[in-house]
Amino acid sequence: MTETELPEADVEQLDEDDRLKPEFVRAVLDAVEAGDTEGARALVEPLHPADIADLFELTPHEDRAALAHAVSDLLDGDVFAEMNDYVREDLIDALTPTEVADLASELDTDDAVAIIEDMDEDEQRAVLRALDPDDRAAIEEALSYPEESAGRLMQRELIAVPEHWTVGDAIDYLRGHEELTTDFWEIFVVDPAHKPVGTCQLSWILRTPRSIAMRDVMKREQTLIPVDMDQEEVALRFQKYALISAAVTDGGGRLVGMITVDDIVHIIQQEAGEDVLRLSGAGEGDINEPIRLTVRTRLTWLVVNLGTAILAASVVGLFQREIATFALLAVLMPIVSGMGGNAGTQTLAVVVRALATNQLTSSNTRRMVLREFRIAAANGTALALLIGAGTFVIFHNRDLSLVIAMAMLINNLTAGLAGVLVPVTLDKLDIDPAVSSAVFVTTMTDVMGFFSFLGLASLWGLGA
Repeated sequence: MTETELPEADVEQLDEDDRLKPEFVRAVLDAVEAGDTEGARALVEPLHPADIADLFELTPHEDRAALAHAVSDLLDGDVFAEMNDYVREDLIDALTPTEVADLASELDTDDAVAIIEDMDEDEQRAVLRALDPDDRAAIEEALSYPEESAGRLMQRELIAVPEHWTVGDAIDYLRGHEELTTDFWEIFVVDPAHKPVGTCQLSWILRTPRSIAMRDVMKREQTLIPVDMDQEEVALRFQKYALISAAVTDGGGRLVGMITVDDIVHIIQQEAGEDVLRLSGAGEGDINEPIRLTVRTRLTWLVVNLGTAILAASVVGLFQREIATFALLAVLMPIVSGMGGNAGTQTLAVVVRALATNQLTSSNTRRMVLREFRIAAANGTALALLIGAGTFVIFHNRDLSLVIAMAMLINNLTAGLAGVLVPVTLDKLDIDPAVSSAVFVTTMTDVMGFFSFLGLASLWGLGA
């Protein structure tokens, strides 16, 4: 939503980047702390639901319950749907099952599932019992699908009409049933078995005479989403085919729901962020994540990295005599391994992104390997010349300059190949390359960096 679309009172609370101003957040919390419930509510009421969600995310953990109590009547389903997962769980824990059920009943199925799916099993059952039978059946069906699948992401609220209807029949149907969803961009046309046979945009219906049959107006080519498709693949289809919405079908090809582009925007942002954070071993990287969970996630990968560091150090240990007799080796060897690590990280980031966006497939893997090898050779040669010349200028040792230049080239070639082959291999083994690749690539560049530099130095007799 742009600034011109926001209520005037709302705009006054936002800075130039549409973020809540610190002084506004402080004013709300001061009113809550002073017991001025009416004052706090008056400040919060003009805000858009997304900004109310931001307000709770900016509020310290220990103050959220008091803020929720002060503005409880403003905490509707739209606010909870916009809220960060950890903050939402915080508030949901303080509500009764009946209150959670009331919230869920206000939302589309996908948003209701997002609220309920992370609750404990006993709490889930209590909330489901408090729901209307129709809502309960829809949410239970959604929860039966795998996490991060189209079945969890889709909403059941859609408009579907038979193909034998006329445009006039469809318009009368839309006008005559107030319980129909009001947020949609296209109508799905189905056959007698409720299988989608086409779609019809609202603009086409508005511009077509009432007597024309829907089958003559609809577009038969459409992108159908299987109910068990991973949400990342769904997002790629929306991106590739520029979709606004798409029909979701079950195993029998029947229409069971739809996915809209507003949900996909969140998925694209979520998946992109996950890949970056997984490469660093930082877990989900959410600033609202509990500290204990964050420590456990990061420490796990740090311990793994400690093991790889010990492996690299053991390679250095093989050349203790050379290092002891020629101390410059200890000064220069981190340069070789460090530059290899940087080069490997560059290649790895490109390849992981290409795998995530389906740019890199089995048909072009070989071309990608050759491309990155050529890039590594060019970069390695340039860096080898630079480090060789610099070493000679500083230390006036031709043999040392040649050794570090050759080691730099070797390690850059290793980094380029590892940056491609490691994530591609993991992907073929159905292991997320964003999670594990960095550890393997860093280990290979460290080990090869130390081994190539110290090994060449030993062969050259620099430590003799």
